[in-house]
Amino acid sequence: MATVSTYLNFDRRTEEAFNFYKSVFGTEFMGPIVRMGDIPAPEGEPAMSGDDKRLVANVALPILGGYLLMGTDTAATGSTVALNQGNNVWISLHPESREEADTLFASLSEGGNVEMPMADQFWGDYFGSLVDRFGVNWMVNYSSES
Repeated sequence: MATVSTYLNFDRRTEEAFNFYKSVFGTEFMGPIVRMGDIPAPEGEPAMSGDDKRLVANVALPILGGYLLMGTDTAATGSTVALNQGNNVWISLHPESREEADTLFASLSEGGNVEMPMADQFWGDYFGSLVDRFGVNWMVNYSSES
């Protein structure tokens, strides 16, 4: 089944924020919190500090009516994203097929800015991100496990 979730970016406060949201909604994280240190280092990038390795790469929390709130820290060493009001919220689409993912991505990116083209990712999903022509941030993530 296709779903939509909201993806929130924080400056080194994702875990704190999501523990707060967890207490508000009385739900549990979907799977473990993935840390920056769990992600394969990009070739040629400087080593990440111990503090940065503990930052959140991904966390998912179901809230109301099957809606999923997701998040990440953006302040890791080497991050090219400066966190500003406006780029801290993403709409994350989870279509039912790879073809639907490609169609949505192509349509939303028309006249916008592709940040990460649709491609198979190390975590096993087919993913891309973009900012549409109106400045709205989108992620398209297809998982064959869905």
